[in-house]
Amino acid sequence: MNQNSHLNQLFVPPSQSDRYQGMLNAPVILVEYGNYECLQFREMHQLIQAIVQDFNSGLTEKNSICVVFRHFIEHSIYPQAQKAAEAAEAAGAQGQFWQMHEMLLNHQEALGNGYLVEYANHLGLDIYKFLQDISKQVHVDRINQDIESGRQSGVVTAPSLFINGIRYRAHWNMEQLMAAIIAASNEVL
Repeated sequence: MNQNSHLNQLFVPPSQSDRYQGMLNAPVILVEYGNYECLQFREMHQLIQAIVQDFNSGLTEKNSICVVFRHFIEHSIYPQAQKAAEAAEAAGAQGQFWQMHEMLLNHQEALGNGYLVEYANHLGLDIYKFLQDISKQVHVDRINQDIESGRQSGVVTAPSLFINGIRYRAHWNMEQLMAAIIAASNEVL
């Protein structure tokens, strides 16, 4: 076992405290590290969503893939990403995390404070509570825990992906990602 092998492993396993879609006991668990300003993360996320849809519409088990999202922000590169992450978590506190998640990824070029309020309004959130959460930085610790868990797993930049706890390092295309996911699901069976 070489010295760097621990950098290919997910240090903090997925849990109930994560933001996830699907079942945590699914045969395949994808852990995405990303942020709302990173273009490559949006592309990776869309690819994964397409694969999950593919899996769920096929003959496989409906809950065969669980997708976990964790924040990973390099502040110097993505100045808007922190506020966007706080907006997603503030929406999450009102049960609308994934709706805000998609909205932020679909409007990456518009992540200023005014836009964030507009999105919250569009989702029918309690704007007063939303703004209060952001101004009091209620969710910063959670975001920092995600970033720290990424660093402990050797993540230095977004996007990063782990499939069943192992870092995915091949190409970001449908065929290779699908092949890696199928391989992971076969290991479990």
